[in-house]
Amino acid sequence: MALSRVRLFQPRGEGTRLLPQASRLVELPYSSFDDDDADDDGHSLPRLTAEQDPGAWYPGPPKVSPFSHCVRYLAFLWNLLFLLLGLLILAVGVWGLLAKNPLPGGERGVPLGSDPMLMFVLAGLAASAVSLAGCLGTFRASPCLLRFFLGAVLAFGGLELLGGLLLLLARRRLRDALRDLLLLCLLRYQEDPDLQFLVDEVQRSLQCCGLESYRDWESNLYFNCSAPGAQACGVPASCCQDPLENGSVPNAQCGFGVLGLAAAAAGAVVHLGGCGAALGLWLQGQAGAIAAGATALVLVEAVGALMALRVLRDITAVRVWE
Repeated sequence: MALSRVRLFQPRGEGTRLLPQASRLVELPYSSFDDDDADDDGHSLPRLTAEQDPGAWYPGPPKVSPFSHCVRYLAFLWNLLFLLLGLLILAVGVWGLLAKNPLPGGERGVPLGSDPMLMFVLAGLAASAVSLAGCLGTFRASPCLLRFFLGAVLAFGGLELLGGLLLLLARRRLRDALRDLLLLCLLRYQEDPDLQFLVDEVQRSLQCCGLESYRDWESNLYFNCSAPGAQACGVPASCCQDPLENGSVPNAQCGFGVLGLAAAAAGAVVHLGGCGAALGLWLQGQAGAIAAGATALVLVEAVGALMALRVLRDITAVRVWE
């Protein structure tokens, strides 16, 4: 049995009577009349369009549901929000880089490749580019941009999962890398304002000093006892147990000369324990919060990808009909 197209012709002089759509397709047995669209040599003749043959029924374009419209608007707003967030992160990174080198021809105190603010610049650029592709792809109904957005989101999600697996499988190496990072921060304490701020916040919050003990500051060129200057044989003020010294203004010189004291005398002024063990314990205590944050980030990316997939499916359905 073959499904034949039934053309509805109206006799001359009679009015047009519309038939229900369901009655326009009738399953008929195959007959020789089905070959009327072919010539004597068997070649197919061109089919008439709906305008040329108004008596024939042709399917209409697929209609987009209200839910699809809602998803499209939400996808646009979703990507617009992350575009603004990415631009904010990018602005913070650029501001941090320019703050260290205000003059165009000035000499940088910190190499650009090792500057922590460079991470903000790269993260802001990546988030802005991907979110902009999602916004334009949703607004302009561009399958190319939507596919780029989906590929970038999947790549970021894969990198996040890979990083999580590496953290679980290589905890000891992670601790060693963290120790090396803290040691680098100690050595470059006066050279980079960002590292100086980071070290001070860690020592002040965790009430620690140095990597293993307060003696680790002897490896710093400025705090070494053989170094010239007032900071020789001292430690940063963030190591002090009472940096305010019962006052309202922090005393930046509370740690001067501590490395020349005995352990008992130094313990009355600064924290003797190192930040390596304290930071490890803090990370273990925050494991649940870190896992929850990572899960929320993955869910946010998954929601954005699902909305982009729905918009892409609707766009593809309309373009296939056209």
